[in-house]
Amino acid sequence: MNRVFAYGRVSTLEQSTENQWVALQQKGFDIQPHRWFAEQVSGGVPAMQRPEFSRMADRMEAGDVLVVLKLDRLGRDVQDVLATIEVLATRNIHVRSLDLDGVDLTSAAGKLQLTVLAAVAAFERDRIKERTKEGLARTTKKGGRPEAVDTTKAVQACKLKELSQSQTATELGLSLPTIKRHWNK
Repeated sequence: MNRVFAYGRVSTLEQSTENQWVALQQKGFDIQPHRWFAEQVSGGVPAMQRPEFSRMADRMEAGDVLVVLKLDRLGRDVQDVLATIEVLATRNIHVRSLDLDGVDLTSAAGKLQLTVLAAVAAFERDRIKERTKEGLARTTKKGGRPEAVDTTKAVQACKLKELSQSQTATELGLSLPTIKRHWNK
């Protein structure tokens, strides 16, 4: 009894799931309207906590197939996507994502693809954390720029020559606000 269910999700009210429905039909899936489940909810909400996804999962039986246009429709968090697929797999429900060539994600090949994707996502998450730390470290140093020691010395030299701030700006070819920042250092 291989019934095909399909799930579509968008994050905002301005978006529509209709393009996902049409794309699935164009790929040759004959999805009956009562087996199409769509909702507007953030991908950050775990799949099993989403009203329509949960309602769909309750109706599915062993041997059924769940089709999504893209894996990210199942969720944003890789761990939640993996857990959702695992829950469905234990019920002998097959999951296919068309952006992964429609491979059955509950099969050995599908699990391999998901494991690789999870590793890449974890790597990227760690890289983002590292870049964020590096960026924060740079910004703690007065706007992230190195201190303009040479400018300060040049301004102080003009000040010692008893030039005014305006004259110093003209002499050094710098703006008056720059001169003012370095005037009393």
